[in-house]
Amino acid sequence: MKTHSAPTVHIVGAGLAGLSAAVRLTAAGRRAVLYESAPQAGGRARSFFDSTLGRTVDNGSHLALSGNRALLAYLEAIGARGGLTELRPAAFPFLDLRNGERWTLRPGGLWLFDKARRVPGSRPADYLSALRTLLAGPSASIADALPPGGPLHDRLWQPLGVSVMNGALDRSSARLFGAVLRETLLRGEAACRPLFAERGLSAALVDPAVSWLERNGSTLRLGSRVDGLERDGDRITALSVSGERVPVGLADSVVLAAPAWISSRLLPGLPAPAAGHAIVNAHFRLDDAPLLPGGLPFLGLVGGTAEWLFLRGDVASVTVSDADSLADQPAEAVAARLWSDVARALALGGPVPPVRIVKEKRATPDQAPAEMAKRPASRIGLENLVLAGDWTETGLPATLEAAIRSGEQAAKALLGARGTTFSRLGLFPAFTLPRRGPI
Repeated sequence: MKTHSAPTVHIVGAGLAGLSAAVRLTAAGRRAVLYESAPQAGGRARSFFDSTLGRTVDNGSHLALSGNRALLAYLEAIGARGGLTELRPAAFPFLDLRNGERWTLRPGGLWLFDKARRVPGSRPADYLSALRTLLAGPSASIADALPPGGPLHDRLWQPLGVSVMNGALDRSSARLFGAVLRETLLRGEAACRPLFAERGLSAALVDPAVSWLERNGSTLRLGSRVDGLERDGDRITALSVSGERVPVGLADSVVLAAPAWISSRLLPGLPAPAAGHAIVNAHFRLDDAPLLPGGLPFLGLVGGTAEWLFLRGDVASVTVSDADSLADQPAEAVAARLWSDVARALALGGPVPPVRIVKEKRATPDQAPAEMAKRPASRIGLENLVLAGDWTETGLPATLEAAIRSGEQAAKALLGARGTTFSRLGLFPAFTLPRRGPI
């Protein structure tokens, strides 16, 4: 292990934003100490062993894409690029639960001129409507830019928009949704390849970062709740960590990488978007390991309650975004409702199998245009404190990519314009992820 006489950066929160900031700062020669109130790192992107299922599952299903450049740079930096499997060529299978119709969206090349690679009934010109999100004003919703009607609304924009934004299209920012399209679908097939964590989110994104940080002299303190910040003028002078006063030296700094509601409590008056909507996930343990058409590990569902189905061995996981009303129902009712969709998608019968329901009541910040205007930048006027988190101003919705990018931005703000970056360290060369295929 390396020893450090360098300044210490105290990082509040060990989700992906905090881990990303810690990796970049540690690589630049700083010593990071992360404080996490939970018993494990990862925040809302973590795995856990469920005794009912006898399996390790993720708290929620996340689908990353090959256009997520910050995510890929982070994995390369910690030596974990093998943790995600790249699905080539890009393919997004869908099933309409109302009538059983199936199709697979296959972007890339001249795909718009091949009806077998498009949404059924759509024409090439229909997809040009996506450009409206790139030109949308700051107060425009997705529904303003992509109004209801046409062959793509129910079968592409609706499922994609709700899952990306965790909100209804008429109250979600068109600009943020357009940013995702600009970095993925509109860049072609090479930016749209799904990245699948076959061994779970913790194994792919979290555990390698923790190990890398510890090998390089930084520290993770689990079960350590930061319950106060001591301030003198425009400097943070100490943290209160589970009742213990931790001084912040003159050369030290703080990264506040906690969720918005926690950050606002620690810094009264901090501008921040309101809490958003719930996301509900269900994990079902099946009798065997089923396969989806084409051997793909996921399936988009239209016309039911479940929105995305993921398979990992004998566990089928489904996720529902913008799910406040579903989250208010008893777990048994949620399981029955979602199992109905899973059973139809996989052509299975029988009663509800062993299941774990996970409800994230404040899964993301509110991503309505008015709330997005409240997003703060990394710097908020304090000399030695910066912000990180998917709720800060990254130009993206609250996603894995946004969380990691926010950590990079926070680290860069502390390091200054000449701070070390992943690319300067030789940590972001061209590379190829393990591929899953052929499809």
